[in-house]
Amino acid sequence: MLMIRLLSVIILVFLNGCANSPEKPSEQEEVVEPVKIVEPKEKTQQNDVKTAIDPDVMYMLMAAELAGQRGQYAVALEGYMEAAKRVKDPRFAERAAKIAMYMKDSNKTDEAVSLWLKQDPKDPAARKIAALSALRAGNKQGAVDHLTALLKVDPAGFEKTAFELASVLQREGKSDFFYEALDNLGQKNPNQAVIFYVQSLLAMEMKNNLLAEKKVQQALNVQPDWDKALVLQAQIAVFSGDLNKAKTLLRNASLKYPENDKFKKLLAQVLIKASEYEAASEVYQSIVLANPKDAESQIALALVYLQLNNDGKAEDIFKQLLDQPEWQNQASFYLGKIEEKRGHTQKALAWFDKVNEESLVFESGISAVSLLVKDKKIDEANARLGVLSAQFPKQKLRIILMQAGLYGQQEQYGKAFNLLTDALAAQPDQRDLLYTRALMAERIKKFDVLESDLKKILAKYPEDAEALNALGYSLLSRPDRYAEAEKYLQQALKLQPNEAVILDSFGWLQFKLGKINLALDYLERAYAKQQEGEIAAHLAEVLWTLGKKDEARKVFGKAIKKTPDDEYLLDFQRRLLGGEE
Repeated sequence: MLMIRLLSVIILVFLNGCANSPEKPSEQEEVVEPVKIVEPKEKTQQNDVKTAIDPDVMYMLMAAELAGQRGQYAVALEGYMEAAKRVKDPRFAERAAKIAMYMKDSNKTDEAVSLWLKQDPKDPAARKIAALSALRAGNKQGAVDHLTALLKVDPAGFEKTAFELASVLQREGKSDFFYEALDNLGQKNPNQAVIFYVQSLLAMEMKNNLLAEKKVQQALNVQPDWDKALVLQAQIAVFSGDLNKAKTLLRNASLKYPENDKFKKLLAQVLIKASEYEAASEVYQSIVLANPKDAESQIALALVYLQLNNDGKAEDIFKQLLDQPEWQNQASFYLGKIEEKRGHTQKALAWFDKVNEESLVFESGISAVSLLVKDKKIDEANARLGVLSAQFPKQKLRIILMQAGLYGQQEQYGKAFNLLTDALAAQPDQRDLLYTRALMAERIKKFDVLESDLKKILAKYPEDAEALNALGYSLLSRPDRYAEAEKYLQQALKLQPNEAVILDSFGWLQFKLGKINLALDYLERAYAKQQEGEIAAHLAEVLWTLGKKDEARKVFGKAIKKTPDDEYLLDFQRRLLGGEE
């Protein structure tokens, strides 16, 4: 017995030492934790289940563990399989099954799981691996049998198990087959709502919203009060673009279950998506009124107030949240944004500088830099950007783009171009680097680079409205390429028909083509959406050309007061007003 006890200690050391594999497999394939070998208290009753470990089996296990440590998984698998056959302890079969799954050996997995289930037929983990193996092998009947057993032995854990299986099978492109297996399972178990719920989620992953809607309704037919299914039903409506249906479902659920804030919060989010900010604010107000300690909803309400330009109410909420340590940083950040909106640079900077939560420090820093650039405090902006660059090396791309913008503000377009060119050497297909370099290339009259960069973006992202607009607009200086410009701008307009800068570009093209009245229509629509200097200059010139000179002067006068250094307005003044303003 002394020899057996010593070997038991040794095997425990080796088993614990092999817990870490060189690669961490997925949750479904993770190698089992080391087993503990237990000595029998008595050597009587020879007919009892054999749990003692014979010396030769112990050596076999030691060899298996050593092989596992060395990455020799085939040897380790054979060792555990042989031990599982000799000792009626399901833990050896479990370990063999998980090693086989890690190796993606379906035959050995099935063999080990079969032995495991023979020794412990009610183990949910064994059934889960058996079901996954069957699903991977395309064995629908086997998968349904194991899923049925899982539903029986662990009904409460079936939903989690189904999600785990779905996650693995999705990565392997087998979601459709899992859906079909669940279909068979649902026919045998029509009163199990969870089956239809999981099918609904799978249908959404397969981009089939109609099928997802049908299946979640089946789940609700079985379990009408299931809040998760009710929420999913509303989410499917949102993904399908039917916001009215989503709102109706969530309002009904909120009335039926007034104590469940989940429905109200989702309703508020849908209302925000529908740009119904007043209605969203009312929902959040009711949530906060019922639960004044719900700081998350207070933050959401304050952000809705910002959308409604009710900065005072938003400010009151954020200031109240300053007393709560976990919300101080978010509150400080948004208070800075409010002061930025008011044009109070120093107050805004003071709030941004109070933020010390890592996830928000960078955003606060970038906001501070942007604010300083607007105020033309370029040296201070550069200094802050340098600090951010050292503090956040992982944000290199955004910092490069911001630095290029700073050079642009200082009219150092060559410097910006060179900075972006260097960055593109490491990331030649990076969309934002290409787009920004195209803008700088235009400034230094490298029109070939401008066109090449924008076309490179469009080759990868053919529906990039911003790139289409920039390329189309850049061609308006070339009368021989107006037809090509129109093609790009029409495509951009189709993608974003209400975007001010695209309306402006298309309107300016119409002016170039001599379609003055059509140009006026587009430019007035653009100006109504965004009263920016270049748009104002274009509109003023079209009005001037149509003989509406007083209107042109009015548009120009308003715009030049707002941005007295705007190059497009100054060009309009020089060419058409003759210095009279």
